[in-house]
Amino acid sequence: MREIKTVTIVGANGTMGCNVAAIYAAFGGCTVYLVCRDINKAKATVAKSVSSVRADSIASRLIPADYAMLDECVAKSDIIVEHIKEELGAKVELMQKIGKVMSSHAIACSGSSGLSITTLAECFPDNLRSHFFGVHMFNPPYAMTLCELIPTKYSDMGLFTDLKEYLSDKLLRTVVVVKDSPAFLGNRIGFQFINEALQYAEKYKDNGGIDYVDAILGAYTGRTMAPITTADFVGLDVHKAIVDNIYANTNDFSHNSFICPGYINKLVEKGKLGRKSGGGLYYLKKFDSGVKQMYVYDIASDSYREANKYVFPFAETMIRKLRKGSYRSAFQALIDNHSQEAEMCLHFLLKYVIYSIAASEEVGFSVHDADDVMAAGFNWCPPMAVVDAILEVTDFKELVKERLELGGVDIDYLLSLIEPSKYDFRIYFKAKK
Repeated sequence: MREIKTVTIVGANGTMGCNVAAIYAAFGGCTVYLVCRDINKAKATVAKSVSSVRADSIASRLIPADYAMLDECVAKSDIIVEHIKEELGAKVELMQKIGKVMSSHAIACSGSSGLSITTLAECFPDNLRSHFFGVHMFNPPYAMTLCELIPTKYSDMGLFTDLKEYLSDKLLRTVVVVKDSPAFLGNRIGFQFINEALQYAEKYKDNGGIDYVDAILGAYTGRTMAPITTADFVGLDVHKAIVDNIYANTNDFSHNSFICPGYINKLVEKGKLGRKSGGGLYYLKKFDSGVKQMYVYDIASDSYREANKYVFPFAETMIRKLRKGSYRSAFQALIDNHSQEAEMCLHFLLKYVIYSIAASEEVGFSVHDADDVMAAGFNWCPPMAVVDAILEVTDFKELVKERLELGGVDIDYLLSLIEPSKYDFRIYFKAKK
């Protein structure tokens, strides 16, 4: 395994930069330069990094730095990782600077969540292009172990093997090799689901919209966090950037599901970006009495209201069955119920599987890559495990043909690629809303 002693994180004061720095310091035992535009921000980042992995011992290995020290930090480093804003022009400018001073033995990486890694590699001198890779970790990396590793046509495969081994064995990442495609694999699958949920919220705005759809796709459907709540967690500006990039640069059978809804664009323009801005689609209000109340953006009225507690008979039955460990009965209840909400829930689950297979064909190397990215990057029930769950009740392929209408896709071919999952679906379907 390649020895990595010193790492530079550029953009360390951002959420991902801060947390990724902690991973290299804690698991890799590295000295990590925290490069920020402002030295005071860099100093403040040390405490945040320590907190993210709950390890005071790494503080001495985290070295604050500003851009005036960038050349010095890069020249000393075995790995340089950028985590600046998701803007191609800014990343190109930074890569050109790094390429001028990095050591001939060093590896440079981008933490981009979906911009072209090949384009960034071309910012480096010819002799260093082979040293550049995409290394996309997920937030928060201490809990979400996924690391998408993206080589380019220039990549030195010996260095690639060393880096993959280091990420896996030393940093304890779940490494999935993916092709250089917009949003890569995890976000391609995850944000298709999330953005379609946002679209459905607009479609069903008179039924409740945002919290209505989230209630249909809650923990009992195989995810830790409901999809629209997830968009609020990652930031609506980040969500918009990801889906806009996918929509502009891909054209698969679910292309239109990446159109960002107008109300999201409006909220982003107003600076209502989600949790990081104090509110977006949801916000929590604390009263002087100590009572807390969740409020949700109501699309129909363009205002906030108290979040509803929806009661759907199919969901109540599923939760009751899951609580008893009766998984077969729970999925039977979903399939047999033909209410609007149950039909919507089943649609999302079936399409999630089919889209995951299609995306893994285009961006990954097998359906098991789709399983890994969704388990380790989103903590959602992996798509092949969803198939295993439904097979407890009925033939999955026949159910798809009967209940899912999709155009522009060879459904028989995609269904032929299904394989048993290495993940146990039972740990993902929770007996709660």
